[in-house]
Amino acid sequence: MRVKRALIKLSGEALAGPSGAGLNGETLTGIAQDIANAARGGHEVAVVVGGGNFFRGVQGLSKGLDRPSADAIGMLGTVMNALALEHAVASLGVPARAMSAVPMPSLCDSYTRRRALEHIVDGRVVILGGGTGNPFFTTDTAAALRAAELDCPVLLKATNVDGVYSADPKQDPTAKRYERLTHQEAIARDLRIMDTAAFALARDSGLTIIVFSILEKGSIGSVLDGTGHATVVTP
Repeated sequence: MRVKRALIKLSGEALAGPSGAGLNGETLTGIAQDIANAARGGHEVAVVVGGGNFFRGVQGLSKGLDRPSADAIGMLGTVMNALALEHAVASLGVPARAMSAVPMPSLCDSYTRRRALEHIVDGRVVILGGGTGNPFFTTDTAAALRAAELDCPVLLKATNVDGVYSADPKQDPTAKRYERLTHQEAIARDLRIMDTAAFALARDSGLTIIVFSILEKGSIGSVLDGTGHATVVTP
């Protein structure tokens, strides 16, 4: 199926490239190019970006931080990634707008549903940082929430493998790859496509989830055009 409007969940680690931490310029540019090409192809695109390449909230517990403080630091990391991706997409000639669920008006727009929808309709790529704006919620949950809010029928889950497998294909060469699943089948098989809260929200909102590899050049556009290699998880 060809998708008109979709929200992409992009992990912070995806922007780190081979180093595994921080921002990798070549990787950032490559992902921005894929997003820009998808927008030029007539797709309406929103992106929720994680912050694990800088700091993950759960890591803070081992550093003496409480969960709310650690998650606040993690949310700052997501905003840094959103700003970097905004610049990278805009530098390719495609208008983009970073928005944060944690108000930072001197750096970017504060997130509101109405304003984000206006940006999307006006042809801008909307890049969402700050998670949900609250501790204890992952950026997977933020992605499911924003997809539902912004009338995106499809949530693209970017990973480092080309779909959903019965086990980790990097550890188990006999792992089975699924082309299509329903939400109920994913739950019954304990496939853990997203964290529990995020997947429950996606299921209750009737979102189709498409799991694909961000490592494949042009994968975003091909998935949105219905030709990409991915697993489709339907309501």
